[in-house]
Amino acid sequence: MKFLKLIRYKNLLMLAFMQLLFRYAFFKQQNVPLALADWQYGLLVLSTVFLAAAGYVINNIYDVATDSINKPNDVVVGKGISETTAYNIYIGLNVTGVALGFVLSNIILRPTFASLFILIAALLYFYSTTLKQIMVLGNFVVAALLSISVLIIGIFDIFPATSSENQTQMAALFSILLDYALFAFMINFIREIVKDIEDVDGDYNQGMNTLPIAIGKNRAAKIALGFAIISFIVSLLYINTYFFKNNLLIVTFYAFAFVLAPLLYFIVKIFTAKSQKDFHHLSTVLKLILLFGILSILVITLNIKYNA
Repeated sequence: MKFLKLIRYKNLLMLAFMQLLFRYAFFKQQNVPLALADWQYGLLVLSTVFLAAAGYVINNIYDVATDSINKPNDVVVGKGISETTAYNIYIGLNVTGVALGFVLSNIILRPTFASLFILIAALLYFYSTTLKQIMVLGNFVVAALLSISVLIIGIFDIFPATSSENQTQMAALFSILLDYALFAFMINFIREIVKDIEDVDGDYNQGMNTLPIAIGKNRAAKIALGFAIISFIVSLLYINTYFFKNNLLIVTFYAFAFVLAPLLYFIVKIFTAKSQKDFHHLSTVLKLILLFGILSILVITLNIKYNA
């Protein structure tokens, strides 16, 4: 259980589920060739999961002091798992993740694509050691990395299978993937700000310079509110343009009920949020919005299938 807690296995399961969902609930339902065989796609999922797990491990190592104040029950390093063991686990996960990415890149005859896995590992390391202490930049990097975990599906499964004959259809699929990557970025960026507000006491004691420490909790909450309102408006326009106007009524209802309504709830609740518990609740709400947003790809597929 200590090991599972160290690698944040629930988040890893969500990441793997998301990547499997896009391939089998969406891409496999389209009449297009895909570059990867099932077992090769499994390598892609495993590689990203291993790298994400390594990121959680190194983050837990460097967050022992802040977590001891903010989330004492979540501290693992030094309580059952030594720091040396944690570092060894981190190295093993990183090496395995990058190695799988290297193998996969060579299988699809795109060896330069392996650099993407090295970049992800490097960014996760620098985030934990340096970037997370820089106001806003750390939030941006984490949100961007989640977007990359969406886009990497298209980079490995769509791009290599694109030809002059199917270029238009493949570009449309990649465009949809890009839309979801941007949605994931928006929601996760807001969530990272909210998590910084939640963890402000421990971060302050460690001399970090997060947004709520630099400008105060109330102003940081207003910035999160502003981004949430922008996300709400953009999502509303997107739903109207691509779902409602294309007569995807089930998807439209789903998006209103499980994305827009919770986002509106977040906007209302952040006005009165004061305590660490309040911001933890709002962070959970955003995580659910992200999950339900990603799940909409399955709803879109089913709606199109049964309306065809």
